[in-house]
Amino acid sequence: MFDSIDDWLIIAVVAGILFYGSSKIPQLAHSLGRSVGEFKKGRLEVEREIKAEAAGTAPSAPSGPAVRSP
Repeated sequence: MFDSIDDWLIIAVVAGILFYGSSKIPQLAHSLGRSVGEFKKGRLEVEREIKAEAAGTAPSAPSGPAVRSP
């Protein structure tokens, strides 16, 4: 009956609506998206450091917006 991933996805969405309500779903999706983005950024930074160590050079600073202290 629930052989494919699509069936489980539909059940998960219905359960999410029942537990959290339809107003909370976009907030949860936004939070999940930001978490996945942070995870990918951290993973890329670790991979960059590993490659730099293997090459025998110092890891470069991450290229992103500079954060100024007040």
